[in-house]
Amino acid sequence: MNILDDLKWRGAINQETDHDGLYELVNDKSVGIYVGIDPTGDSMHIGHLIPFMILKRFQLAGHKPVIVIGGGTGSIGDPSGKNSERVLQTMDQVHHNEQALTKQLTGLFGSDGKFDIVNNYEWLSQLSLLDFLRDYGKLFNVNTMLNKEVVASRLEVGISFTEFTYQILQSIDFLHLYQNNEVQVQLGGADQWGNITAGIDLIHKVEGPNAGVYGLTIPLMLKADGTKFGKTAGGAVWLDADKTTPYEFYQFWLNQDDRDVIKYLKYFTFLTQEEIEDLEEQVKTQPEKRAAQRRLAEEVTAFVHGESAVAEAEHISAALFSGDVANLTAAEIEQGFKNMPTVDVTSEPANIVEWLVDVTGIEPSRRQAREDVSNGAIRINGEKVTDTDATINPADHFDGRFVIVRRGKKKYFLARVK
Repeated sequence: MNILDDLKWRGAINQETDHDGLYELVNDKSVGIYVGIDPTGDSMHIGHLIPFMILKRFQLAGHKPVIVIGGGTGSIGDPSGKNSERVLQTMDQVHHNEQALTKQLTGLFGSDGKFDIVNNYEWLSQLSLLDFLRDYGKLFNVNTMLNKEVVASRLEVGISFTEFTYQILQSIDFLHLYQNNEVQVQLGGADQWGNITAGIDLIHKVEGPNAGVYGLTIPLMLKADGTKFGKTAGGAVWLDADKTTPYEFYQFWLNQDDRDVIKYLKYFTFLTQEEIEDLEEQVKTQPEKRAAQRRLAEEVTAFVHGESAVAEAEHISAALFSGDVANLTAAEIEQGFKNMPTVDVTSEPANIVEWLVDVTGIEPSRRQAREDVSNGAIRINGEKVTDTDATINPADHFDGRFVIVRRGKKKYFLARVK
């Protein structure tokens, strides 16, 4: 199957500059295709993941991915579409972000040499102002640039010359990659259409109208309720395990709406059409089993964090659901209890009633604490405690770092030993 047919089935094609030409190109030979990302932060989030999942599909189909880290473009910032200019970062921060993103992307695309990561700072930083104006500025029509959607949306509130010229710099990237890296296709989100077509126009002016270059964009992804994909109450879902733990990452995918899960399976997994259609049928006939959500969580977590992270996330999930937390490791507790109510305690042993009231504040009064303990409503590290004379020793479990308290059926607290 031609990869474009597969992408169409997955709903992953928004616009193409020349469908027939691109279809023939990718059908006949291995093609260089690139996606760019500016180092505006030191981690990608799952919104960034969308074009890279499509790029990964091209890699698996035998094509050559080229990833551009925008060390040059990222130092000035692209027009965001918002009513404000981006805040310029220091070059030290840009370089730090470049290193972090390179590490993440290498993890996704492998270390076998079947893809390239390049930095546009290498060639953009060599341009003098006069070279920029003479060699490239003369080839861009201001009226055409003003009509690009991302620029036009900013005209009422204003846009700096710096951000206005971003599309020229990105066009230079495409030209450089065409000339030096055998890249013929640029892939990006729907908001990149103007920049992509500007790059194709530049290549045709420099290399001639028959230069075989193409653009492909991906639709803007919205949830079934019309809101933007990838945002949660806690903010963005990051690929960096220190920002969003693998357990949180797994839970994000596990909790997707039935109306969205098949679309996400098509975009974010490498399952076959037959496998996805089978899961779609299960959503219709056995939605309570959430088989599609579970498979989605497994596949995406494994792709980003590895199989061991999936096993760890599932172990944490099962322990929290059953209340059997005694077998969790300290590292798993760090993940699973990250957003649960947390108090700091000392390592000193104490009577359970006093500890629940005076040390942790989990219980509002000693009377309530004694009542809850006596009634079997308190579990410490997974074990029910009914003796009001029992002693809590924070050093007993989890390397002496944590005490897990469950009050009632679902209310968890984490006591962190300092």
